[in-house]
Amino acid sequence: MGYEWDFSVVFNNFDLLLLGLLNTLKVTGVSLSLGIPLGLVLALARLYGNIAVRLPAIVLIDFLRATPPIVQLFWFFFALPILTGIEIDPFKAAILTFTLQSSAFFAEVFRGGIISIGSGQWEASKAIGMNRNQTLSRVILPQAVKRMIPAFLERAIELMKTTTLVSTISYADLLYQANSIAQSSYRTLEVFTVAAGMYFVVIFACSIGVRRLERHMARSGETTAH
Repeated sequence: MGYEWDFSVVFNNFDLLLLGLLNTLKVTGVSLSLGIPLGLVLALARLYGNIAVRLPAIVLIDFLRATPPIVQLFWFFFALPILTGIEIDPFKAAILTFTLQSSAFFAEVFRGGIISIGSGQWEASKAIGMNRNQTLSRVILPQAVKRMIPAFLERAIELMKTTTLVSTISYADLLYQANSIAQSSYRTLEVFTVAAGMYFVVIFACSIGVRRLERHMARSGETTAH
């Protein structure tokens, strides 16, 4: 006997799924807004800091990139309160985790973008009297950031996928809400089908935007940094 689909439970709880999607986008957006500038700081420390600054930056970047995000998430949510005595709610634990992890990836994107700018730009800036900070802020970074935009967007897409881990610490993202509705209604197939469709619509739309941007930059002669 074939399965009888019934999406009524989805329609009756669609507001909860939308709230979950909003929470997913909130974690993604806040983590990106904090992770990008922190990534720039780490990249500059790795490229131009003295050994006392450069070495910790390298270690931090490599550690954050090499450890699973779910381990980092559990550490901030379960272990950090034990060490500090300060309770951390699921949202703050998620922001700490994905901000730090994203900053490590963005640091490498920034580093790749900066070193992709030819040495002639540095020499020309020095010839007209600019110091290193002026050259970075006025000449190198504006060109590098333009090349890095597709990589930033790709990372944003990957981050949104990774945020599904927050359901493991009971943060009410889209996956958590879908799982709660499925368990109470016993309509797992319908609920997760719609949840998957919601993820697909948002992520696929972002992916199309990234591909169009990359094609536009390729036609304009720009290269991208990854």
